[in-house]
Amino acid sequence: MAADPVVAEPVDTMINWDLAARTAARVGRSGPDVSVAQAQQIVGELRVAAATAHPHVQSVTGLTTNPGEGVFVVDRPGWARANITAFRTLLAPVMAEVQAKNEERGKAGAGQSAIGSRVTGAEIGALLGVLSSRVLGQYDAFASPGRLLLIAPTIVTVERDLEVVPEDFRLWVCLHEETHRVQFTASDWLSDHLLGEVRSLISELMLEPGQVADRFGQVLRGLPDMVKGEGDGRSVLEAVQTPEQRQKLARITAIMSLLEGHADVIMDEVGPQVVPTVATIRQRFTRRRAGRGAIDQLLRRLLGLDAKARQYADGAKFVRGVTKEVGMDGFNAVWTSPQTLPEPEEINDPKAWVRRVHG
Repeated sequence: MAADPVVAEPVDTMINWDLAARTAARVGRSGPDVSVAQAQQIVGELRVAAATAHPHVQSVTGLTTNPGEGVFVVDRPGWARANITAFRTLLAPVMAEVQAKNEERGKAGAGQSAIGSRVTGAEIGALLGVLSSRVLGQYDAFASPGRLLLIAPTIVTVERDLEVVPEDFRLWVCLHEETHRVQFTASDWLSDHLLGEVRSLISELMLEPGQVADRFGQVLRGLPDMVKGEGDGRSVLEAVQTPEQRQKLARITAIMSLLEGHADVIMDEVGPQVVPTVATIRQRFTRRRAGRGAIDQLLRRLLGLDAKARQYADGAKFVRGVTKEVGMDGFNAVWTSPQTLPEPEEINDPKAWVRRVHG
């Protein structure tokens, strides 16, 4: 008896994930030349740094969690593959919903032609390839269980470029990423809440792809101004949204600003007793975040990396502003529920959050 044919999920007919992984590996540079022995030593030191970071983060944040078990030291293609898995997890229910609604309307399903799926896969792969040479680490909150990813080639490249003490820099990076792990594990609702917010926004964007294409065309026509540093300063991702969708994006951005700013504050609050050259690292790393050269700045604008840099700064100001008013214990009320997360306007007005949450 013949087996039933395997029906591809809508998300798999839309995006060629294998091509995305191959493209990311090709676009992302391999990183610095190191011997096998050096590579093994770097991997071991990063694992030790991740374990060392946990008690320091727990002490400064006042959040009690178990030490993380899922620490993965990866190369750039490995990081890209992990994020491809995360993207598929994120998009699968959205694409199924879009297909079902389109079928109700009598429209074509959410699937694409093989050519369309290859184009989309190549685009996602190229994006991840570019980012893999810029991102140092990541806490993958959407994996089950969550896992800490450290991109060894990029960490080594940046520490050499900044001419900082490798041991200090690696621990400093791990303090940031371990803070993210603690944020999500101390708030067992946070991952599902953030995932739901992102899926809601993507679902709205996908339901009217023609409108998105029109707005994307407007962005492309405005690229000359963007290259010259003119225009409204929005990234491509922001510019293809309606005002209502930008409000949703503002809520997501507020959450991300909180997470990134909190991690930035904690990694610096641990202090020179643990990371002796922390002041030098912070000064040089902040300059790096500003971007270098016209091409680099253009990429940052197109991909929204400028917005991410603002998230670090705005979120850190929010965290410091709140702790100045109510201390770290008072700040930790932010992890209670979705209702205690900062509203978009509160990120730049910490006292407003204090009044709302603490009365």
